[in-house]
Amino acid sequence: MPVANPLRRNVAIIAHVDHGKTTLVDALLHQSGTFRANERVAERAMDSNDLERERGITILAKNTAVHYNDHLINIVDTPGHADFGGEVERTLSMVDGVMLLVDASEGPLPQTRFVLRKALERHLTPIVVVNKIDRPDARPQEVLNEVFDLFIDLDATEDQLEFPVLYANAKRGICSTDSSGAGDDLRPLFDAIVAHVPPPKGDPEASLQLLVANLDSSDYLGRIAIGRIFNGRVKVGDQVAVCKLNQAVQATRVTKLFAFEGLKRVDIQEAAAGDIVCLAGIEDITIGETIANVDAPVPIPPIAIDEPTVSMIFGVNTSPMAGRDGQYVTSRQLKDRLDRELLGNVSIRVEPTDTPEQMKVIGRGELQLAILIEMMRREGFELQVSRPDIVTKEVGGVVMEPVEELVIDVPQDHQGVVIAQAGERRGTLTKMVNNGSGRVRLEFRIPARGLIGFRSQFMTDTRGTGIMNHIFSSWEPWHGPIAARANGVLVADRTGVATAYAIYNLQERGEIFIDPSVQVYEGMIIGENSRQSDMDVNVTKEKKQTNMRASSADEAIRLVPPRKLGLEQAIEFINDDELVEVTPNSIRFRKRVLASNMRPKKQVEAED
Repeated sequence: MPVANPLRRNVAIIAHVDHGKTTLVDALLHQSGTFRANERVAERAMDSNDLERERGITILAKNTAVHYNDHLINIVDTPGHADFGGEVERTLSMVDGVMLLVDASEGPLPQTRFVLRKALERHLTPIVVVNKIDRPDARPQEVLNEVFDLFIDLDATEDQLEFPVLYANAKRGICSTDSSGAGDDLRPLFDAIVAHVPPPKGDPEASLQLLVANLDSSDYLGRIAIGRIFNGRVKVGDQVAVCKLNQAVQATRVTKLFAFEGLKRVDIQEAAAGDIVCLAGIEDITIGETIANVDAPVPIPPIAIDEPTVSMIFGVNTSPMAGRDGQYVTSRQLKDRLDRELLGNVSIRVEPTDTPEQMKVIGRGELQLAILIEMMRREGFELQVSRPDIVTKEVGGVVMEPVEELVIDVPQDHQGVVIAQAGERRGTLTKMVNNGSGRVRLEFRIPARGLIGFRSQFMTDTRGTGIMNHIFSSWEPWHGPIAARANGVLVADRTGVATAYAIYNLQERGEIFIDPSVQVYEGMIIGENSRQSDMDVNVTKEKKQTNMRASSADEAIRLVPPRKLGLEQAIEFINDDELVEVTPNSIRFRKRVLASNMRPKKQVEAED
């Protein structure tokens, strides 16, 4: 196939979470002269979403473009987390090469492996960048050997194994071909991209083919389709055909055409094969559809996406406090919001349930669903969600479940308790590496079910010093039952306001989740019991007056600070008969059945 444009390079950056790819893109933008000398630019400019900035992770794939000499380099920043794999698969369809960024101390981790495997399967040309070369525990040579092993493990071709290696400090914006990491700027990286990433192939004179890989929207222009032109040309005002996923063909007109210039989009009149562009004005277009020539439309096969493995029930908030802080509380508003999410998020599915108040949302992992819930609560939604459940499938009469590869990095003192915990959850230890730095790397194969609730337990056991990453590996026959949460909960038995006096007397019963003066209702979970059974408690009890002193003249009550659980920990903590109530201002736990006298009856019905 002919070269479409010798002065274009389309490259994706792939890396594990927190290995510095967004920081590297910042440095590339600054050094290519994209920003004026006096222009104020936010740090980590590519993390445009509030949640991305807070968590320091990339959730949505984003495009930017930089000029280097005569070349225009389109750079796509991909998410490093496997839960956002749907973003990754779309991104790789737009590029011809990948820049693999690896931490000089941590080396390649499971998410790196996941994205790299996808890239090598698409025969993309790799460039390896060993980042954070200035770390005191950097071990560039061993990391490079690990990268080689990873490439061989993923069946890389001879050509792909001939990758160039650069050593960088993205924070300072320098890189070099020498492992000492000395350098003045990122010029060696720009040179490597121009020299090693092939220019895009395609025929500008052939019939138009543009694959939509991403979507955006604007208040003025409506839906914006982002994609790469594989063949042909497109101009503003052209009549084009949209080849829909259901084989239908819809004629439309291109009203606006944009190209990327740094972080901005600039109006252009025409684009040809090899360009990554945005088209506005096409209604109802979705990811995976092809924009083609109106006379002879030829669709490109849609992108294959890995199947989702985790499901949760999203429902309307039915607690006594419903509607107090949220703006959107009805089932119709909830359904509309989830339908909107489906347009731009190809790795999520929504299925109806027996009741219109609840919907089953299926995604790649807990983190992906927790991020969706967090985005919804920030937009003003109130909802209640169930414990995550895994998706199973039947093959030849055998029930199959998803199994994950789990990689854990912990100090040596904690390895025993971690191995025991993983064993209880049906995990099998497959590899153990000690680098001699006082930390051990453990690799397990574990059912996806076993990981639900594992992270919070793991953080407690390792006192926050452990690092864990996991990735979907394969479908395997059902591994048998896994024990649920060991302890019961403390449940409020009446509506009212929690008092310090009552909390003080309940502290010895278990761990409390709420502060004094918080409004509670019957069926709301206010703490974790130290025993296995649930306990109904009165958390609104006040100290009675006596004729000796007023009720306010208390001895100094010493309360243990409550354990505050974030959204992800809350979702992992609950059992099947419990729900998390999520509102813009608070996260509460509750029993599915609020009335204590009805709970045993419902439990018997559920068991039958």
